[in-house]
Amino acid sequence: MQNFDEVYQVVRLIPHGRATSYGAIANYLGSKGGARLVGWAMNAAHTKDDVPAHRVVNRNGVLTGKNFFETPDKMQQLLESEGITIEKDQIRDFDKVFWDPSVELG
Repeated sequence: MQNFDEVYQVVRLIPHGRATSYGAIANYLGSKGGARLVGWAMNAAHTKDDVPAHRVVNRNGVLTGKNFFETPDKMQQLLESEGITIEKDQIRDFDKVFWDPSVELG
C-alpha cells in the first residue's frame, strides 16, 4: 500500500448497503498490518465527496470513525439510509453486510 489514493480506489467500489473493515482493505492492498493506515485515509476522506468512508468500520463492525464526520451521528445516518441496522455504534449482523475486497475483487 503506497498511499491514500489506493485506499480510496477500493472504498469507492464498496457497494451500496454493504460495509467492510480497515483490515480487509489493507489485506487486499497487500499490507496485512496496514489497517491503521487505512484508518488514517478514512479520517482524511471527509474532504472527498466521492469516497463513501461511512462504509468502512473496524473488524467488529463498530463505527470507530464516526467522530471524523460532520456530526457524530452522520456515519450512522448514512449507513441506515442504505438499509444497514446500527445498534450501540455497531453494525448488527455485520457478517451479512460485510464486503471483502479480496473475495469480491479477486
